[in-house]
Amino acid sequence: MPPLPPPPQANPDSGATSAPSQVRTYRVWQGSNVFLCGGRLIFGPDVKSIFISIFLIVLPVAVFCGMVARKLLDDFPHHTGWSIMAVLIALTLFVLITLVVTSARDPGIVPRNAQPPETDDYHWTDNSNNGQISLSRFPRTKDVIVNGITLKVKYCDTCMLYRPLRASHCSVCDNCVERFDHHCPWVGQCIGLRNYRFYYMFVFSATLLCLYVHAFCWVYTVKIKDSEEISIWKAMSKTIASIVLIVYTFICFWFVGGLTVFHSYLISTNQSTYENFKYRYDPQTNPYNRGMVNNFKEVFCTRIPPSKNNFRSKVLREPLDSHQRTGIRPISPMMKRRPRSMELVGNSVYNEQDEEESNYRDEIDNEARSKDSGLTDKSLDLSRILHTEGVEGQESSLRHHLWEATPEVQDSITEFGESNWATAPSCSTREVV
Repeated sequence: MPPLPPPPQANPDSGATSAPSQVRTYRVWQGSNVFLCGGRLIFGPDVKSIFISIFLIVLPVAVFCGMVARKLLDDFPHHTGWSIMAVLIALTLFVLITLVVTSARDPGIVPRNAQPPETDDYHWTDNSNNGQISLSRFPRTKDVIVNGITLKVKYCDTCMLYRPLRASHCSVCDNCVERFDHHCPWVGQCIGLRNYRFYYMFVFSATLLCLYVHAFCWVYTVKIKDSEEISIWKAMSKTIASIVLIVYTFICFWFVGGLTVFHSYLISTNQSTYENFKYRYDPQTNPYNRGMVNNFKEVFCTRIPPSKNNFRSKVLREPLDSHQRTGIRPISPMMKRRPRSMELVGNSVYNEQDEEESNYRDEIDNEARSKDSGLTDKSLDLSRILHTEGVEGQESSLRHHLWEATPEVQDSITEFGESNWATAPSCSTREVV
């Protein structure tokens, strides 16, 4: 039996559309995130800042190991000086690991809706006083009761959904994040439901690292003072590296230590940074506050929920349609439309669109008109020319274009003019058409 011939392929110049292809979700992700390792690691758009944070951690640790800790190895009995180096390396590795996990983890991104909610949520309102019809928007907020307290959830125009409780839209990553805390520029990622625990451990361990280096720099300076029997100021002048590290760790301690204290307070009261800055809750009206012990258990002793996004799953890419082949992009549902004023003219309704939308529609009409030929298309093209002029200038414009039209078009336009110009009212051309 002879083999069957291969199926015919669609011609890109014909009206048939190409077959849809499957791609990974992270390749068509609409947020501003950066993906590595085939979508296994997700970072924020400012992922480069994590290298600055790593540099600010590794460099002082390397200076401390080479200029301070190495000289303290033999100053303690029973080789306990090596424990100084071992603890330092372990603490530094823990800080770096929590930093990378916080930055490369899905913070709790809420999946977007592919389309806005059902059109039944819209309703028309007729204002009989000025004769206008308007299209009502979605309610901006909805009331949700939590532990007897009424809270409001907002509608997100970008993600086309009502945000879950305690979620907010990050303007940097362009995603709605569950239990949104803030966007950390040093981590290069949003801090939310799924990485807040690691963020706190990173800040807390970085505080301990600063205290550790700061303390042993003073220990080394005091040992120089005692061994040479000189003043503390002269001892400090003999170890410049220790003085630089003391100043550096002191400054960093106020930064990361302040964050540790602040987030410890937030955890104890079950708030996020975003909620605290917005003054959303009073101590008596916080529906999530379950006591200090239970609040800490909720952050550190509960199971982290799985990600709602599978960035490595395959989805269908939209096939190449006629608009894409001609270079004209269709209006995407994600594009924000400007409000249009709906006015009543007689018994018909028309939209007053701005010049940009009108030009876009004219390009599509010209593309569709170029595929066909005939008297009807030429008549439509001529009627569009008449749209740009008033009634007083239509007769002169008609004569000008009749000179270049074919005899068939001239006859049809002449018949149209004799039967309609006499009865046309004095109004805009859109009203005549």
